[in-house]
Amino acid sequence: MAEKSFTKDQLAQFDGKDGHQAYVAIDNLVYDVSNVDLWKDGRHHGQLAGKDLTSALKRSPHKDKVLGDLPEVGKYVG
Repeated sequence: MAEKSFTKDQLAQFDGKDGHQAYVAIDNLVYDVSNVDLWKDGRHHGQLAGKDLTSALKRSPHKDKVLGDLPEVGKYVG
């Protein structure tokens, strides 16, 4: 099965609102944060699901330590 690719517009549909899944892109990979309590309603410390959060993650206190626990759902092609 081919890996799913997400454009910026496609990723934006996964905003965690109104029953949508919550996905975020980090370093050209897309992760599902839907089942993470801290991402309730597609928001986490001012960040929004459905976006490329690569630069925000680099400024966060946990950096990329949390990525290993998240399901990877595809590639981000922008």
